[in-house]
Amino acid sequence: MGELLPLLLEGAWITVQVTVFGSLLAVAAAIIAALGRLSPWPAVRWVSIAYIELFRGTSLLVQLFWLYFVLPLPPFNLEMSAYSVAIIGLGLHIGAYGAEVMRGAIGSVPKGQYEASLALNMSPFTRFRRIILPQALLCAIPPGTNLLIELLKNTSLVSLITLSDLTFRARQLDQATFETMKIFLLTLVLYFVMAQVIVFLMRRLERWLGHGRIRGGL
Repeated sequence: MGELLPLLLEGAWITVQVTVFGSLLAVAAAIIAALGRLSPWPAVRWVSIAYIELFRGTSLLVQLFWLYFVLPLPPFNLEMSAYSVAIIGLGLHIGAYGAEVMRGAIGSVPKGQYEASLALNMSPFTRFRRIILPQALLCAIPPGTNLLIELLKNTSLVSLITLSDLTFRARQLDQATFETMKIFLLTLVLYFVMAQVIVFLMRRLERWLGHGRIRGGL
């Protein structure tokens, strides 16, 4: 088992990187698309709806294949590394689901909070940053945690676009050593540990935001 673990950890490190950067993109895409859905401008609303429905309504694997194999072809001529495709594909896919979570979370902020911020003569950006977003994020954390774990598990698909993630390394070792049980048991454990790290960090974030809400009297 000692000779298997280093290569699996090497793949797990790639999985961690894709998960972290994909999560950051997913959060940004979710917030932007949620605000787009709530925009008073129809064009912005329809662009956001098109993005959400496209990425929610099609297979993640096909999306990754499109980004990696189709975009380099004419007329697109846009070539990206497997690493970039993994981050962008996973981030945009999970972000589409997260957009609906964020839209509901923003809608759950009490109207009195909006009225109070208007009474304090806050600008729209300050109102969103200091009043709306912290409360919306607090509401979005439980379902958002599930989405981030889903993103982690979906990283196993990036092995199909030649990225040497944990799943890629596990299959590579299996073909070389035929120690299937040991290899995939270790792989399961590594995915489980990474998922638990996400749960732990999100709970800490939820606790921190909750304390901030209490201190702010919100």
